[in-house]
Amino acid sequence: MTGAGSLLRLIRNGEAVTRADLVRRTGLARSTVAQRLDALLAHQLVYEAGGSASTGGRPPTVLAFNQGAGVVLVADLGATHSRLVISDLAGAPLAETTFDLDIADGPEIVLAHVNEAFAGLLAEINRGAHDVRGIGVGVPGPVAFSRGEPVAPPIMPGWDGFSVPGWFASHYDAPVLVDNDVNIMALGEHWTHWRDIEHLLYVKIGTGIGCGIVAGRRIHRGAQGAAGDIGHVRLAGHDEVICRCGNIGCLEAVAGGRALASNLTAGGLHAESSRDVVTLVRAGEPQAIQAVRDAGRYLGEVLAGCVNFFNPGAIVIGGDIAEAHQQLLAGVREVIFQRSLPLATGDLRIVPSRLGDRAGAIGAAIMVIEHVLAPEAVDRAIQAGLAA
Repeated sequence: MTGAGSLLRLIRNGEAVTRADLVRRTGLARSTVAQRLDALLAHQLVYEAGGSASTGGRPPTVLAFNQGAGVVLVADLGATHSRLVISDLAGAPLAETTFDLDIADGPEIVLAHVNEAFAGLLAEINRGAHDVRGIGVGVPGPVAFSRGEPVAPPIMPGWDGFSVPGWFASHYDAPVLVDNDVNIMALGEHWTHWRDIEHLLYVKIGTGIGCGIVAGRRIHRGAQGAAGDIGHVRLAGHDEVICRCGNIGCLEAVAGGRALASNLTAGGLHAESSRDVVTLVRAGEPQAIQAVRDAGRYLGEVLAGCVNFFNPGAIVIGGDIAEAHQQLLAGVREVIFQRSLPLATGDLRIVPSRLGDRAGAIGAAIMVIEHVLAPEAVDRAIQAGLAA
């Protein structure tokens, strides 16, 4: 049945922007369309934007989606650095802030800091908790998406099984969605630049290494939320390298930003983090340039298997180390095109992220917006309003 939510989607997508358009597209009676539009107008989800070109007589009124009908709160939480954004219902940022925050401090401390920052951002734009339609949170670890709980995250002590939606419930009357940080980055990049591509891999190479999988234009999370954890795929010939997960020879332990920084420091250079590695590359330091190119080759070894198995249309590389993308991508491309089947690489594009460190915040906003404006969610909200 075509409810008010389905009409809103047609208006949002620009597929039907007048009452006559909606009648034609849905097959509903004009009176039924009018009734459902009245509900959308009452909830301020659409507004009448004036007349359109007429073929004779009075111009028909154009209906437009009201992207200012509420806001979404987004927290893209990294291991040590976080970005908070408030967006409107079209994903346009209204206010944002970034700060250093150690995820290992635990959920109570981290989320209290996040919530305090959200309150400050809301005050900046003269909005309050009642305007919040949804909250999106990205974390650097596996997540049970349906529950909004991190699952045994290796760098997030105290977060295992912690209900992030439950924590926010006492502050906001809005749904809370939680996902792995690489998944929201993949969603942000795909939504913004690659919507014509059905299958895409987004690889984040920073302190660690992870992969977000877009399959059939949807995020693929796997049975336990652990899909795409390529950082712990074993590389041959590196049995002497022990990974933080307890295994040996993991890609992340060989080619991740922490490993590169440690190896360069051991070689006489100063590098405490993945960002320091990039700084050295940009300064033309040969050791760092070689290290990043080799990291690209190791990443290419793992991705070659992914290409043969998954056959993506594009691989997007992001994260701190990807800032040195010329050296990194040279190594990645070299090995992928050498080891993958020609059929799988014929039209494959391997490119750096265009959104950079904003990919996660954009993806989390889109994740929430698509959830709260899904036709069935809009219908439920309207029915709840009528019953109140």
